[in-house]
Amino acid sequence: MSGTFSKLRNAYQLFKSIDFKQLAKLSEKVDLPKVMQSVAQMDENQLNGLMKMLGSRGSKKKEPPIDGDFYNISERLSPEDRALQLKVREFMEKEIQPLVNEYWLKAEFPFEIIEKFRALNICGVTYDGYGCPNRSYLMEGIIAMEMARVDASIATFFGVQSGLAMGSIYMLGSEAQKAEWLPKMQQLHCIGAFGLTEPEVGSGTAGGLTTTAKREGDTWILNGQKKWIGNATFADVIVIWARDLGDNQVKGFLVRKENPGFAVEKMHDKMALRIVQNGLITLTDCRVEEADRLQHANNFKDTSRVLRMTRASVAWEAVGCARGAYENALAYTRKRKQFGKPIASFQLIQGHLVEMLSNLTAMQTMVFRLSEMQDQGALKDEHASLAKVFCTLRTRDIVGRAREVMGGNGILLEYNVARFVADAEAIYSYEGTKEINSLIVGRAITGSSAFV
Repeated sequence: MSGTFSKLRNAYQLFKSIDFKQLAKLSEKVDLPKVMQSVAQMDENQLNGLMKMLGSRGSKKKEPPIDGDFYNISERLSPEDRALQLKVREFMEKEIQPLVNEYWLKAEFPFEIIEKFRALNICGVTYDGYGCPNRSYLMEGIIAMEMARVDASIATFFGVQSGLAMGSIYMLGSEAQKAEWLPKMQQLHCIGAFGLTEPEVGSGTAGGLTTTAKREGDTWILNGQKKWIGNATFADVIVIWARDLGDNQVKGFLVRKENPGFAVEKMHDKMALRIVQNGLITLTDCRVEEADRLQHANNFKDTSRVLRMTRASVAWEAVGCARGAYENALAYTRKRKQFGKPIASFQLIQGHLVEMLSNLTAMQTMVFRLSEMQDQGALKDEHASLAKVFCTLRTRDIVGRAREVMGGNGILLEYNVARFVADAEAIYSYEGTKEINSLIVGRAITGSSAFV
């Protein structure tokens, strides 16, 4: 009796699932009485199978979300920090994503975004006072990742402004210098730049700066050149690092764009970070008042303090660049069809995607811990250097695989991954090459310095 009841119940469920408009059309082509007679003769298992088949017809399989945070690291954030992360993500996807390919191709900066950036109120995110948000280093890293996830050039612009330029003043400036510059820079009413690298001096800046500073009373005379200086073409103030001819120590100066003897020329023909306006700065008897010398920058160790602080953010930028490439590639493989089905269903493609996600997840967990150490005051040069080495190296692998699974379309801007492939090369090199950062870590673990 129970079997008969079960069969009747299933038949009723089958009856409910029938679309009678479709049934009317079907009756024109099929002998429905015979079909119903066949259904009536089915046992319970056959009827269940038919119901499952009918229930699945027309229903599209729900795909998993495209999310590079595979280990749910964002769940470790406070509700306030998570809300800020999503706010930055929305800004980047809504305001930056639609215009970034156009400006990247033109190698121009979208100045119209500065006013919109101001509304986010995130410049100087880790600093206390001067209108700054006073958030954690972890939040600074999350912001860097979210920006680079859409575009590494915009992340670099922000990193120079909020990190290198504002950070130099915040960490090494006098109270008067902080009061003059930081509130205006926090609101992007003034743009900053950071001038350390030179045409012939990159990795050897600790002892080989050729830009010189000579004191004459209350004025310093600067001579030399700086190269690869982000934001330089439109910055209001540039932190220039120069070797004091008096004591041979590296000192920092706040050079205003209107200072006599200051000139900047835009660098052209870059293959990466094309939105970033890098400049070649020439200082010819450039006069800087003593009041504009960074009062607590007396040697290269002080410069290194700034670089240590910002190098962690560069590692986060690498994570963002990799995440953007992975997520774009994954979305592409779901839509792109070959041999009659999405290429995401092929074993070799899935192998590439899993390799990408594995590296990305390892990078995310590393930089998360790195920022925790920074917030605890335990960050050392070698910690930041190890993250910079590992994350930028793995990013190159991830963007390469992203381009590979997209085939020829991977080199077209419209599919976004081409930008990540190019920009990863710049992130790999700036703020210390792989080799130099490796030697910093090597010195820490062996006790022996391999620097020449």
